[in-house]
Amino acid sequence: MLSYSELKKGAIITINDQPYEIVEAQNTFKGRGHSYLQMKLKNLINGTVISKTAQPRDSFEEGEIEKQEATFIYNNKGKYVFSEKENPAKRFELEGSLIGDASKFLKAGETVTTVIFKDKIINIIVPIKVNLKVTEVPPGVKGDRAQSGNKSVTIETGVKINVPLFIKEGDIIEINTESGEYVRRINE
Repeated sequence: MLSYSELKKGAIITINDQPYEIVEAQNTFKGRGHSYLQMKLKNLINGTVISKTAQPRDSFEEGEIEKQEATFIYNNKGKYVFSEKENPAKRFELEGSLIGDASKFLKAGETVTTVIFKDKIINIIVPIKVNLKVTEVPPGVKGDRAQSGNKSVTIETGVKINVPLFIKEGDIIEINTESGEYVRRINE
């Protein structure tokens, strides 16, 4: 059990048999009364965020989460298929809606981290930065500086992102999976 004083950002607690990660935790005082903790909790199974208040007398069950590495194999009709890193014959699949926007940056052979709760894989964590190849680039117009100096290109996963004008087809670029934005060109 986690006591009131152990409730901090990043801690994982269990509410109604579901794991929640504390995303925000702020102590608040009420006049002459006691303090209480205002928390924002993210459900690790479905990704919903809720608000909850905790008082000093409250305690919460600690969420037992395991993490293991896995390899992304392919996706088909919104289902994403992975295999265990050490045993490629052991496969599992997750819904695209569960993975979220990070699924747009998964390519075959990519290593991800699985989140396991009560011996069941509930979600994956995609690396924050991934390297992907540019597959389609619109022709650039020389001297066209009315825009901000960006163009929209297609990467190998089929997603369009904005990049600087100097990016060419075949370039490898680094992308931040949390924001979905271009970071830099990789020189190989």
